[in-house]
Amino acid sequence: MKDTMDHKEGKYKVADLRLADAGSTLIEWAESRMPVLMALRRKYEKTKPFKGYRIAGCLHVTKETAVLIKTFVAAGAQVSWSGCNPLSTNDAVAATLAHEGISMFAWHGLSVKEFYWCIEQTLNIKPNLTLDDGADLIFTIHNRFPELADKYVIGGTEETTTGVHRLRAMAADGALKYPVIAVNDAETKWDFDNVYGTGQSTLDGILRATSVLLAGKNIVVAGFGHCGRGVATRAKGLGANVIVTEVKPTAALKATLEGHRVMRMDDAAKIGDIFITATGVKDVIVSRHFASMKDGSIVCNTGHYDCEVNLAELGKLTRSKREVRPNNEEYTMKDGRRIYVLAQGRLVNLAAAEGHPSEVMDMSFANQFMSQLRIVELHRKGKMLEKTVHDIPPAQDQEIGRVKLSTQGFKIDKLTKDQERYMNDYSAGT
Repeated sequence: MKDTMDHKEGKYKVADLRLADAGSTLIEWAESRMPVLMALRRKYEKTKPFKGYRIAGCLHVTKETAVLIKTFVAAGAQVSWSGCNPLSTNDAVAATLAHEGISMFAWHGLSVKEFYWCIEQTLNIKPNLTLDDGADLIFTIHNRFPELADKYVIGGTEETTTGVHRLRAMAADGALKYPVIAVNDAETKWDFDNVYGTGQSTLDGILRATSVLLAGKNIVVAGFGHCGRGVATRAKGLGANVIVTEVKPTAALKATLEGHRVMRMDDAAKIGDIFITATGVKDVIVSRHFASMKDGSIVCNTGHYDCEVNLAELGKLTRSKREVRPNNEEYTMKDGRRIYVLAQGRLVNLAAAEGHPSEVMDMSFANQFMSQLRIVELHRKGKMLEKTVHDIPPAQDQEIGRVKLSTQGFKIDKLTKDQERYMNDYSAGT
């Protein structure tokens, strides 16, 4: 039974409002480790630049996301929110936000039908702005409620690689109805959140779900993009023998220069102990790979969607299945081998752990706030970005990096005027 109630901004539906006190403590912990976002809150809670604007969000309901939501509210926004993954919601955090008057539709363990129902509920406020992680909210508007894009939405932001790729494809086809800023492509996002956040939290999820020793294991990382690189680096640091599978020659070459073995998944499947997919592409691990895996192999995914590991094909090879630990299901094959699938093939770092550490999400969510503010400020001036996918301004990246450094007590050098002139002087020779 879920807690559902009306309040002045709409409705909410969460698992259990009695968890609100525990959620408050988690949010306070995150706030203490997100100084950039908290500085933005202090700055804009006075002027309230989002007053009169409504934001619909579809992003993992974690303690860090709560800090972002509360910052938007402090800056004057009306917010309605859903989780962007059926297994990533922290029920205590969702309860806290609902208790505080946020229109919140999220609980851990959503069915696919419930997942899209929650997204649809956030649209009842007729949002002016959307904030997405995976673009499911944007796709829902375009496919089912296009009138919202035509009449109300002035722009949006996208948090993750998979979503940005799909939105760029929409824009290329002329199908994108409003401008979207690719927060994922900001340097202070992809080179920190994706690398350090995914790297640490993925291994955290694996350890919570299995409690296995990583040292000495053959860990197969599918994909050597920013997320895969982070996972591989941290696995190597814990003593694992890292094997990388790739389809992009330059990415594979980089993996070899980092000291990892590179091979096809067909070959890696025979010797791997732990498999981690991080590609954003479907069917990375399929029937023939399961058929050649060792007894006791562990399989998980850290990509946004749960299509990278084909569990339907695994099911056809299986005679029985049972849960042996939280977020850990044992598939016993018809030949007696056992394969362990973590978090039902969904993001293991969020479903089996707590997601990225607050410190890296501080910069990602500062980018979210500043990008949404950019759209609003342009709108107030009677302007609107072109209906395509836009990058973060480089100056915003550097400013967020500067503030982050200052909160950590670090100082860096500045170019002198003479050095700036030298850098721009194309006539200077040897």
